Amino acid sequence: MLGLEDKRVLVTASTKGIGFAIAKKFLEFGSKVFITSRNEENVNKALRELSKYGEVYGTTSDIAKREDRERLVREMLNTLGDIDVFVFNTGGPPTKAFEETTLEDWENAYKLLLEAAVHLTKLILPKMLEKRYGRVIYVTSIATKMPVEGLVLSNGIRIGIEGLMKTLVKEYASKGVTFNSVLPGYTLTERVKEVLMKKAEMEGKEYKEVLEELAQKIPLGRLANPEEIANAVIFLASDLGSYVNGVALQVDGGLIPTVF
Repeated sequence: MLGLEDKRVLVTASTKGIGFAIAKKFLEFGSKVFITSRNEENVNKALRELSKYGEVYGTTSDIAKREDRERLVREMLNTLGDIDVFVFNTGGPPTKAFEETTLEDWENAYKLLLEAAVHLTKLILPKMLEKRYGRVIYVTSIATKMPVEGLVLSNGIRIGIEGLMKTLVKEYASKGVTFNSVLPGYTLTERVKEVLMKKAEMEGKEYKEVLEELAQKIPLGRLANPEEIANAVIFLASDLGSYVNGVALQVDGGLIPTVF
């Protein structure tokens, strides 16, 4: 029913957290998945765990580096032969307030987030246009709609991916490829724990206290599990989401109160 059987899927930053959950979910629905991470040990461990669910391959790649991005796509295409779904996911830049950042921090965050999204899309898009079918999904953050304290690098740069996504919809709407983004809210990953620990330090509080305060602000009363973010990605990639195009889908338990 979802139409994901035998689809060839690339998921970046996919050996832990949300990326791992996304890769696992695609495998459960019969897709062939290619994963990547900067760390070889993490890639090998994830491949062992994910192989229980389906056909999975992977390689090391630092997507902040141009040559690694080119090699990643080349290896993925050599392995799977084509690409049907591209899920752009990354770890976040360092947790810092503005005054703590350097120009090098901003340059590195740009390369990791916006430059990587642009370049990888350029590398995979011709294959999708050739067969007039493809799904491109950018996993960004609620920070693109509501700046998060201590995440000035993410706040400032991830929003550019949303602008990219909206523009690509306009340029390729008639060519069989859809572009959407998923905006995770607070999710129980190592990255979010790091953010909350930084916040606790800045406010002079205990980590558990900050976690409880945050959960109380979310209408659902809890943080998300990575699998719940993966479910949104699966919907957008599936036949059920075939008419959804240009949407920035919040998966935040109702945290962001804005209408648009």
